[in-house]
Amino acid sequence: MKSKARSVTGRLLYAQSGGVTAVINATAAGVIQTARAHRIPVYAAHNGILGALREQLIDTTKETASAIAALRHTPGGAFGSCRYKLKSLDANRAEYERLIEVFRAHDIRWFLYNGGNDSADTALKISQLGQSMDYDIRCIGVPKTVDNDLAVTDCCPGFGSVAKYTAVSTLEASLDVASMADTSTKVFILEVMGRHAGWIAAASGLAGEGNSAPPHIILFPERVFDEAAFLARVKATVERVGWCTVVASEGIKNAEGQFLAEAGTRDAFGHAQLGGVAPVLAALVKEKLGYKYHWALPDYLQRSARHLASKTDADQAYAVGKAAVDYALAGMNAVMPVIVRTSDAPYRWKLEPAPLSKIANHEKKMPDKFIARDGFGITPAARRYLSPLICGEAPPPYGREGLPKYASLKNHRVTTKLPAFA
Repeated sequence: MKSKARSVTGRLLYAQSGGVTAVINATAAGVIQTARAHRIPVYAAHNGILGALREQLIDTTKETASAIAALRHTPGGAFGSCRYKLKSLDANRAEYERLIEVFRAHDIRWFLYNGGNDSADTALKISQLGQSMDYDIRCIGVPKTVDNDLAVTDCCPGFGSVAKYTAVSTLEASLDVASMADTSTKVFILEVMGRHAGWIAAASGLAGEGNSAPPHIILFPERVFDEAAFLARVKATVERVGWCTVVASEGIKNAEGQFLAEAGTRDAFGHAQLGGVAPVLAALVKEKLGYKYHWALPDYLQRSARHLASKTDADQAYAVGKAAVDYALAGMNAVMPVIVRTSDAPYRWKLEPAPLSKIANHEKKMPDKFIARDGFGITPAARRYLSPLICGEAPPPYGREGLPKYASLKNHRVTTKLPAFA
């Protein structure tokens, strides 16, 4: 995990991977600003690991200090991201050897890959190949995922802001539904991301407390969907409260292990493409109970809503970028800066390096102690865990037109030195 630091020469390559977040660019700012303080030039791969394979590199030294600083409040992926999983070393060694060739050609000595489980696995494999090919490359995984499912770390940068957006949206939409329930919608269903882990759905539980407060029902991937129990709870809630708010993870499954919303296609990582669980649930409510319904699918909105980002999340996203550079320059290899919670109230945290081998290809799901006994809500323990992560506001600056002022980069391409990658 740690080796003797060598003299500071060469370049650092940073890349973003997978679904982007409202704060991933804050991590990029942390990386670039920290490297600049050490006089280390930073290249960024265009569209993640594909940019490294294709030798499509961006020279961030061409960007002004103010442009890099603006990344701290800019959503999306400033350098482009991708969903592309490298195969095993044995299955496709040529791809990994190509990466080392690109690193050699551009004197890249540090590689920071900002992503989730698959990205951690990629960084780990590259670090291993560098050793076998006698090329001195230090690989650091940098945590990011709205799903909050990375192992070891207490939470994942990107999650806190999605959690805040989800809780606020649940609260505000529920106020709307309550206003009109007498003559209009009786059941509102909000579908959120979360294929295998219900962290985002759980965050909706922060919108209210008590059996009459929304959300009245939360559906987790960690619990088998029971149609009869769900419909009974919806009916009882409408009869008691007058209306019902449901928040459902996209990945809920039936007793046969099938996604309720499976579309029959798969993404670049081989994951099932889900077609929308909210309309499936809405159809059930209409057919079995006859209630008027409305459903919403925030989709990309939930992960790009920088205007509603959590300050805690934004601060942690920047901090892991800074720490990743510090670890790399200290000679560490195949590690990731992880968040360690030291106190719930007041909320305190710190960063520590953790081996990528303990993170790659592991998935952290909601623990049983966080899910209510009836399977439809969160426990006090979950509330204590989640609440600090959505605290604080970090709004972007706004211009005269009433819109946020986000970063605009030149993204100057580096001259290629190798043949095109086939």
